[in-house]
Amino acid sequence: MTATAIASTAAVEGDAPPLLQVDSLSVRFGRHEVLRDISIDLATGDTLVVLGESGCGKTVLLKSMIGLVRPSAGDVRFEGRSLGRLNDRQLAHLRTRYGFVFQGAALFDSLTIAENIAFPLREHTRIPAAEIRRITESLVAEVGLPRTVLAKKPVELSGGMRKRAGLARALALDPNLVLYDEPTTGLDATVEAEVLDLVREANAAGRTVIFSSHVLSEVEAICGRVAIMRAGRLVHEQSMRDVRRGHLIRARLAGRFEGVPESLAGRVRVVADTPAAGEERLVLEAAESLAPLLGWLATLPLAEVEVEPIGLAAVYDRFHRGAVEC
Repeated sequence: MTATAIASTAAVEGDAPPLLQVDSLSVRFGRHEVLRDISIDLATGDTLVVLGESGCGKTVLLKSMIGLVRPSAGDVRFEGRSLGRLNDRQLAHLRTRYGFVFQGAALFDSLTIAENIAFPLREHTRIPAAEIRRITESLVAEVGLPRTVLAKKPVELSGGMRKRAGLARALALDPNLVLYDEPTTGLDATVEAEVLDLVREANAAGRTVIFSSHVLSEVEAICGRVAIMRAGRLVHEQSMRDVRRGHLIRARLAGRFEGVPESLAGRVRVVADTPAAGEERLVLEAAESLAPLLGWLATLPLAEVEVEPIGLAAVYDRFHRGAVEC
Protein backbone atom coordinates (compact mmCIF):
# COMPACT_ATOMS: atom_id res chain seq x y z
CA MET A 1 0.00 0.00 0.00
CA THR A 2 1.57 3.25 -1.11
CA ALA A 3 0.13 6.71 -0.66
CA THR A 4 0.17 9.68 1.58
CA ALA A 5 -3.22 8.77 3.02
CA ILE A 6 -2.77 5.53 4.90
CA ALA A 7 -5.21 4.03 7.36
CA SER A 8 -4.36 1.73 10.22
CA THR A 9 -4.52 -1.97 9.43
CA ALA A 10 -5.74 -2.54 12.96
CA ALA A 11 -9.51 -2.56 13.34
CA VAL A 12 -11.07 0.24 15.32
CA GLU A 13 -14.15 -0.85 17.20
CA GLY A 14 -17.44 0.93 16.60
CA ASP A 15 -17.33 4.67 15.99
CA ALA A 16 -14.42 5.36 18.36
CA PRO A 17 -11.67 7.38 16.65
CA PRO A 18 -8.14 5.98 16.36
CA LEU A 19 -5.89 6.83 19.29
CA LEU A 20 -3.70 9.00 17.06
CA GLN A 21 -4.49 10.45 13.64
CA VAL A 22 -2.00 12.27 11.43
CA ASP A 23 -3.86 13.98 8.60
CA SER A 24 -2.05 15.49 5.57
CA LEU A 25 0.79 16.69 7.81
CA SER A 26 3.49 18.94 6.37
CA VAL A 27 6.25 20.69 8.27
CA ARG A 28 8.54 23.42 6.91
CA PHE A 29 11.47 25.12 8.59
CA GLY A 30 11.88 28.30 6.55
CA ARG A 31 12.01 27.19 2.92
CA HIS A 32 12.98 23.63 3.79
CA GLU A 33 10.11 21.16 3.72
CA VAL A 34 10.92 18.43 6.25
CA LEU A 35 7.62 16.51 6.11
CA ARG A 36 5.26 16.42 3.14
CA ASP A 37 1.59 15.44 3.21
CA ILE A 38 1.82 12.52 5.67
CA SER A 39 -1.32 10.72 6.84
CA ILE A 40 -1.49 7.70 9.12
CA ASP A 41 -3.79 6.39 11.85
CA LEU A 42 -2.73 4.52 14.96
CA ALA A 43 -5.10 2.32 16.96
CA THR A 44 -4.77 1.58 20.66
CA GLY A 45 -2.33 -1.28 21.17
CA ASP A 46 -0.53 -0.82 17.84
CA THR A 47 3.24 -1.09 17.57
CA LEU A 48 4.32 1.11 14.66
CA VAL A 49 7.92 1.41 13.51
CA VAL A 50 8.82 4.43 11.36
CA LEU A 51 11.70 3.24 9.21
CA GLY A 52 14.05 5.32 7.09
CA GLU A 53 17.57 6.63 6.72
CA SER A 54 18.94 9.36 8.95
CA GLY A 55 17.64 12.79 7.98
CA CYS A 56 14.44 11.58 6.30
CA GLY A 57 12.20 13.27 8.90
CA LYS A 58 11.48 10.52 11.43
CA THR A 59 12.29 12.59 14.52
CA VAL A 60 10.29 15.58 13.29
CA LEU A 61 7.32 13.28 12.61
CA LEU A 62 7.44 11.83 16.15
CA LYS A 63 7.75 15.29 17.70
CA SER A 64 4.85 16.52 15.56
CA MET A 65 2.73 13.65 16.86
CA ILE A 66 2.93 15.05 20.39
CA GLY A 67 2.82 18.74 19.55
CA LEU A 68 6.50 19.53 20.10
CA VAL A 69 6.66 20.63 16.46
CA ARG A 70 3.72 22.56 15.02
CA PRO A 71 2.54 21.60 11.51
CA SER A 72 2.81 24.00 8.60
CA ALA A 73 -0.22 22.25 7.12
CA GLY A 74 -2.48 19.39 8.12
CA ASP A 75 -3.44 18.21 11.58
CA VAL A 76 -2.62 15.77 14.36
CA ARG A 77 -5.44 14.45 16.56
CA PHE A 78 -5.12 12.48 19.79
CA GLU A 79 -8.30 10.67 20.83
CA GLY A 80 -10.15 12.91 18.38
CA ARG A 81 -8.75 16.20 19.77
CA SER A 82 -6.81 18.40 17.37
CA LEU A 83 -3.45 19.36 18.87
CA GLY A 84 -3.42 22.51 16.75
CA ARG A 85 -6.56 23.81 18.48
CA LEU A 86 -5.22 23.39 22.02
CA ASN A 87 -3.62 26.22 23.96
CA ASP A 88 -0.28 25.72 25.67
CA ARG A 89 -1.87 24.71 28.99
CA GLN A 90 -4.18 22.17 27.37
CA LEU A 91 -1.35 20.77 25.27
CA ALA A 92 0.91 20.41 28.30
CA HIS A 93 -1.84 18.51 30.10
CA LEU A 94 -2.41 16.23 27.11
CA ARG A 95 1.30 15.43 26.91
CA THR A 96 1.02 13.71 30.27
CA ARG A 97 -0.66 10.92 28.29
CA TYR A 98 2.50 10.48 26.22
CA GLY A 99 5.95 9.17 27.03
CA PHE A 100 8.84 10.21 24.77
CA VAL A 101 12.25 8.54 24.77
CA PHE A 102 14.71 10.83 23.01
CA GLN A 103 17.72 9.60 21.02
CA GLY A 104 20.20 10.74 23.65
CA ALA A 105 17.82 10.15 26.59
CA ALA A 106 17.74 13.97 27.13
CA LEU A 107 18.23 13.70 30.88
CA PHE A 108 18.89 16.85 32.94
CA ASP A 109 22.62 16.84 33.63
CA SER A 110 22.28 18.80 36.88
CA LEU A 111 19.76 16.35 38.41
CA THR A 112 20.30 12.90 39.81
CA ILE A 113 18.68 9.92 38.09
CA ALA A 114 16.05 9.82 40.85
CA GLU A 115 15.28 13.51 40.30
CA ASN A 116 15.13 13.02 36.52
CA ILE A 117 12.64 10.16 36.78
CA ALA A 118 10.57 11.98 39.37
CA PHE A 119 10.51 15.24 37.40
CA PRO A 120 7.22 14.63 35.49
CA LEU A 121 5.56 13.40 38.68
CA ARG A 122 6.52 16.57 40.54
CA GLU A 123 5.54 18.82 37.61
CA HIS A 124 2.17 17.30 36.75
CA THR A 125 0.81 15.61 39.87
CA ARG A 126 0.26 16.25 43.57
CA ILE A 127 1.50 12.84 44.64
CA PRO A 128 3.20 12.91 48.07
CA ALA A 129 7.00 12.78 48.12
CA ALA A 130 7.07 9.32 49.71
CA GLU A 131 4.88 7.90 46.93
CA ILE A 132 7.06 9.56 44.29
CA ARG A 133 10.10 7.85 45.80
CA ARG A 134 8.28 4.51 45.69
CA ILE A 135 7.27 4.97 42.05
CA THR A 136 10.78 6.05 41.10
CA GLU A 137 12.34 2.98 42.72
CA SER A 138 9.78 0.75 41.04
CA LEU A 139 10.49 2.24 37.62
CA VAL A 140 14.23 1.83 38.02
CA ALA A 141 13.68 -1.85 38.74
CA GLU A 142 11.25 -2.16 35.82
CA VAL A 143 13.85 -0.99 33.31
CA GLY A 144 16.57 -3.19 34.80
CA LEU A 145 18.69 -0.61 36.60
CA PRO A 146 20.11 -1.10 40.11
CA ARG A 147 18.89 1.19 42.88
CA THR A 148 22.44 2.52 43.23
CA VAL A 149 21.97 4.65 40.08
CA LEU A 150 19.31 6.78 41.76
CA ALA A 151 21.85 9.02 43.49
CA LYS A 152 24.08 9.36 40.42
CA LYS A 153 24.15 12.04 37.74
CA PRO A 154 23.65 11.11 34.07
CA VAL A 155 27.33 11.69 33.27
CA GLU A 156 28.22 8.86 35.65
CA LEU A 157 26.22 6.29 33.66
CA SER A 158 26.94 4.41 30.46
CA GLY A 159 24.97 5.20 27.31
CA GLY A 160 22.79 2.13 27.76
CA MET A 161 22.01 3.00 31.37
CA ARG A 162 21.07 6.56 30.38
CA LYS A 163 18.68 5.15 27.74
CA ARG A 164 17.05 2.99 30.43
CA ALA A 165 16.75 5.96 32.77
CA GLY A 166 15.16 7.96 29.95
CA LEU A 167 12.64 5.16 29.44
CA ALA A 168 11.88 5.08 33.17
CA ARG A 169 11.16 8.83 33.09
CA ALA A 170 8.96 8.38 29.99
CA LEU A 171 6.88 5.78 31.87
CA ALA A 172 6.57 7.81 35.08
CA LEU A 173 3.07 9.12 34.36
CA ASP A 174 1.88 5.70 33.10
CA PRO A 175 1.23 6.92 29.53
CA ASN A 176 -0.86 4.96 27.08
CA LEU A 177 1.31 6.09 24.14
CA VAL A 178 5.12 5.80 24.20
CA LEU A 179 7.33 7.15 21.42
CA TYR A 180 10.93 5.95 21.05
CA ASP A 181 13.24 8.00 18.83
CA GLU A 182 16.01 5.63 17.67
CA PRO A 183 16.57 4.39 21.24
CA THR A 184 19.22 1.81 20.29
CA THR A 185 21.56 4.20 18.46
CA GLY A 186 25.12 3.83 19.74
CA LEU A 187 24.43 0.77 21.90
CA ASP A 188 26.26 -2.55 21.73
CA ALA A 189 24.34 -5.65 20.64
CA THR A 190 23.61 -6.91 24.15
CA VAL A 191 22.24 -3.60 25.46
CA GLU A 192 20.32 -3.10 22.20
CA ALA A 193 18.55 -6.42 22.72
CA GLU A 194 17.68 -5.46 26.30
CA VAL A 195 16.21 -2.12 25.17
CA LEU A 196 14.11 -3.88 22.52
CA ASP A 197 12.84 -6.24 25.22
CA LEU A 198 11.70 -3.20 27.22
CA VAL A 199 9.87 -1.86 24.16
CA ARG A 200 8.07 -5.19 23.75
CA GLU A 201 7.19 -5.22 27.44
CA ALA A 202 5.70 -1.71 27.18
CA ASN A 203 3.46 -2.87 24.35
CA ALA A 204 2.56 -6.10 26.15
CA ALA A 205 1.43 -3.97 29.10
CA GLY A 206 -1.19 -2.39 26.83
CA ARG A 207 0.70 0.71 25.75
CA THR A 208 0.64 1.89 22.16
CA VAL A 209 4.19 2.17 20.81
CA ILE A 210 5.77 4.25 18.04
CA PHE A 211 9.43 3.50 17.37
CA SER A 212 11.70 5.18 14.84
CA SER A 213 14.69 3.34 13.41
CA HIS A 214 16.98 2.86 10.44
CA VAL A 215 17.99 -0.70 11.46
CA LEU A 216 15.97 -3.39 9.66
CA SER A 217 16.81 -6.21 12.05
CA GLU A 218 15.40 -4.47 15.12
CA VAL A 219 12.27 -3.44 13.23
CA GLU A 220 11.39 -7.04 12.39
CA ALA A 221 11.93 -8.02 16.00
CA ILE A 222 9.40 -5.67 17.57
CA CYS A 223 6.89 -4.14 15.21
CA GLY A 224 3.34 -4.94 14.24
CA ARG A 225 3.32 -2.36 11.44
CA VAL A 226 6.07 -0.63 9.54
CA ALA A 227 5.91 2.79 7.87
CA ILE A 228 8.73 3.58 5.43
CA MET A 229 9.82 7.19 5.00
CA ARG A 230 11.90 8.71 2.24
CA ALA A 231 12.90 12.37 1.97
CA GLY A 232 10.07 13.59 4.18
CA ARG A 233 7.37 11.44 2.60
CA LEU A 234 5.61 8.34 3.86
CA VAL A 235 6.04 6.00 0.90
CA HIS A 236 4.70 2.70 2.23
CA GLU A 237 2.89 1.16 5.21
CA GLN A 238 2.26 -2.52 5.84
CA SER A 239 1.66 -4.93 8.68
CA MET A 240 4.58 -7.23 9.46
CA ARG A 241 2.16 -10.14 9.26
CA ASP A 242 1.57 -9.35 5.59
CA VAL A 243 5.29 -8.85 4.99
CA ARG A 244 6.01 -12.33 6.38
CA ARG A 245 3.29 -13.98 4.28
CA GLY A 246 4.71 -12.74 0.98
CA HIS A 247 7.20 -14.50 -1.30
CA LEU A 248 9.54 -13.55 -4.12
CA ILE A 249 9.67 -15.91 -7.08
CA ARG A 250 12.76 -15.60 -9.28
CA ALA A 251 12.35 -17.53 -12.51
CA ARG A 252 14.16 -18.11 -15.81
CA LEU A 253 11.78 -19.09 -18.57
CA ALA A 254 12.74 -21.01 -21.70
CA GLY A 255 10.28 -18.97 -23.72
CA ARG A 256 8.04 -15.92 -23.49
CA PHE A 257 6.11 -14.76 -20.46
CA GLU A 258 2.48 -14.07 -21.34
CA GLY A 259 1.64 -12.18 -18.16
CA VAL A 260 -0.26 -12.89 -14.97
CA PRO A 261 -3.74 -14.35 -15.56
CA GLU A 262 -6.74 -12.29 -14.52
CA SER A 263 -7.68 -14.91 -11.93
CA LEU A 264 -4.49 -14.04 -10.01
CA ALA A 265 -4.70 -10.26 -10.40
CA GLY A 266 -3.96 -8.58 -7.09
CA ARG A 267 -2.27 -11.71 -5.73
CA VAL A 268 0.81 -11.75 -7.97
CA ARG A 269 2.81 -8.71 -9.05
CA VAL A 270 5.56 -8.55 -11.68
CA VAL A 271 8.49 -6.82 -9.99
CA ALA A 272 10.94 -7.19 -12.89
CA ASP A 273 10.79 -8.66 -16.39
CA THR A 274 13.99 -8.93 -18.46
CA PRO A 275 13.68 -10.51 -21.92
CA ALA A 276 16.83 -12.05 -23.44
CA ALA A 277 17.67 -14.19 -26.46
CA GLY A 278 15.47 -17.27 -26.27
CA GLU A 279 14.55 -16.77 -22.60
CA GLU A 280 13.06 -14.38 -20.08
CA ARG A 281 14.00 -13.62 -16.48
CA LEU A 282 11.26 -12.68 -14.03
CA VAL A 283 10.88 -11.57 -10.45
CA LEU A 284 7.33 -12.06 -9.19
CA GLU A 285 5.91 -11.09 -5.83
CA ALA A 286 3.19 -13.21 -4.27
CA ALA A 287 1.33 -11.34 -1.55
CA GLU A 288 0.04 -14.45 0.22
CA SER A 289 0.41 -18.22 0.46
CA LEU A 290 2.01 -19.92 -2.54
CA ALA A 291 -0.52 -22.77 -2.60
CA PRO A 292 -3.02 -21.08 -5.00
CA LEU A 293 -0.16 -20.17 -7.37
CA LEU A 294 1.50 -23.55 -7.80
CA GLY A 295 -0.87 -24.71 -10.54
CA TRP A 296 -0.22 -21.59 -12.60
CA LEU A 297 3.57 -21.79 -12.07
CA ALA A 298 3.50 -25.36 -13.40
CA THR A 299 2.13 -24.10 -16.73
CA LEU A 300 5.09 -21.77 -17.30
CA PRO A 301 8.09 -22.88 -19.38
CA LEU A 302 10.37 -22.88 -16.33
CA ALA A 303 14.08 -23.45 -16.78
CA GLU A 304 14.96 -22.38 -13.22
CA VAL A 305 12.92 -21.14 -10.28
CA GLU A 306 13.74 -19.94 -6.78
CA VAL A 307 11.23 -19.05 -4.09
CA GLU A 308 12.10 -17.05 -0.98
CA PRO A 309 10.25 -15.08 1.69
CA ILE A 310 10.03 -11.41 0.77
CA GLY A 311 11.21 -10.14 4.13
CA LEU A 312 11.40 -6.54 5.22
CA ALA A 313 14.70 -5.90 3.42
CA ALA A 314 13.13 -6.49 0.01
CA VAL A 315 10.13 -4.30 0.86
CA TYR A 316 12.44 -1.53 2.06
CA ASP A 317 14.58 -1.84 -1.08
CA ARG A 318 11.54 -1.50 -3.32
CA PHE A 319 10.08 1.56 -1.65
CA HIS A 320 13.24 3.28 -0.52
CA ARG A 321 16.24 2.23 -2.58
CA GLY A 322 14.85 0.97 -5.88
CA ALA A 323 13.52 -2.08 -7.64
CA VAL A 324 14.36 -5.71 -6.84
CA GLU A 325 16.88 -7.04 -9.36
CA CYS A 326 16.47 -10.19 -11.43
